[in-house]
Amino acid sequence: MEKRGLPGMLPMEQYAANFAEAEAGLTPKAAAEESNRCLYCYDAPCIQACPTGINIPSFIKRIATGNPEGAAVAIMDANPVGASCSRVCPTEVLCEGACVLNGPSQPIRIGLLQRYATDWAMRAGKPLFRAGAPNGLKVAVIGGGPAGLSAARELAREGFETVVYEAKPLAGGLNTHGIVSFRLPQEVALWEVEQVRQLGVDIRTGVRIGTDVPAAKLLEEYDAVVLAAGMGEVPPLGIEGEELEGVYDAIRLVEETKKPGYPPVPLLGARVAVIGAGNTAIDAATCSVRLGAEKVKIVYRRTRKEMTAYDFEFEFAKQEGVEFSWLTAPKRIVGDEYGRVTHLECLRLRLLDLPGKDGRPVPEPVEGSEFLLPVDAVILAVGQTRHTGLIAQLGLKHEKGVVTVDADTHRTSHPKVYAAGDVVFGSGGGEAMVVSAAEQGKRTARAIIRHFAGQPKSVAM
Repeated sequence: MEKRGLPGMLPMEQYAANFAEAEAGLTPKAAAEESNRCLYCYDAPCIQACPTGINIPSFIKRIATGNPEGAAVAIMDANPVGASCSRVCPTEVLCEGACVLNGPSQPIRIGLLQRYATDWAMRAGKPLFRAGAPNGLKVAVIGGGPAGLSAARELAREGFETVVYEAKPLAGGLNTHGIVSFRLPQEVALWEVEQVRQLGVDIRTGVRIGTDVPAAKLLEEYDAVVLAAGMGEVPPLGIEGEELEGVYDAIRLVEETKKPGYPPVPLLGARVAVIGAGNTAIDAATCSVRLGAEKVKIVYRRTRKEMTAYDFEFEFAKQEGVEFSWLTAPKRIVGDEYGRVTHLECLRLRLLDLPGKDGRPVPEPVEGSEFLLPVDAVILAVGQTRHTGLIAQLGLKHEKGVVTVDADTHRTSHPKVYAAGDVVFGSGGGEAMVVSAAEQGKRTARAIIRHFAGQPKSVAM
């Protein structure tokens, strides 16, 4: 058996360079030229393709006429996390995919123009919106991610006293903690948090509802509660060897690289296997490359056609040198006498001509196809757990952690509790994108505003 040294750490200078934002923004000249290509369509299809309904021709026109502040206001008014979305939205299948210039030429680079305007606003450092006159009503928002921040922002603009409870030390959810820095720098997400805080929203970080504060207390003290807690950690696979040194949770791995300073993730020279093929798996794989891994391979039980990662994420991973092992499933993780990972035992699969519950073909093992993949680290990226304990404390109906809500009112089975974001995404609940979560938060807030219209006095006890 080959004897290898332990994976090491990248030099600090190299680490900082590797995790700096990968794509440069537009210069003022380039932004002006690109915005002047827009046809400013009537009934623009790009608006229809944006889940938050940003008036894209309007903000582009403002850039073309030298008004980036007005452009930023138009963007952020529709999408409270519009700066983050300018970097992480799958624009090629949303707004840019709907652009009428597709075919005759190249679509307008809407994402980069959106980034140009919101970057200008970040540098300007001033609030874009004002809070509404107090209306005497109080709302608690559980979760400070895109859905929770969007709901809180809309409520504050209508005069609701709003408190956001966030379990982590920093608000922003996935944007702050779970998307790699070279795609979304943390300061972008934190600027969006500050835009909400400056409206008078009380954002209480490091507070876990159900542990630090009983869920029942919120139901007693607030007129309404918005559940926007997102999702939890990556669940274990339930295979032998998951306790070995060198096995990582993909969410935690990415989060470590977004903390200030030098992350304790020794992958320099390592051979890495990432299990899963969603966007988080891609982030974990590209993170591993930039942490100095020698070889990174994504192991997935289906084929390229069935993987859930966005096309641009897949292409980015290939450019980074990530390899893919299709129709492959992990059987066990093998370690040495010191408890360190040395191999991933896998088996080959084939797809049956039968759709599973999610509509994708079901894989089955190929008998006698086991093989050993030499690795120094294994990263688990096979979905995330749901907050069923918190959901139970609130007494809400749900289906395996997907909270049941009324499509029009966004209200749950509890008359005081509304829900938005990942807690309602699931079978039939929509696609869990950052931009979709932001729109869910907005709509939920507006449902609360409609419900309390004409009720200026607090009904909380």
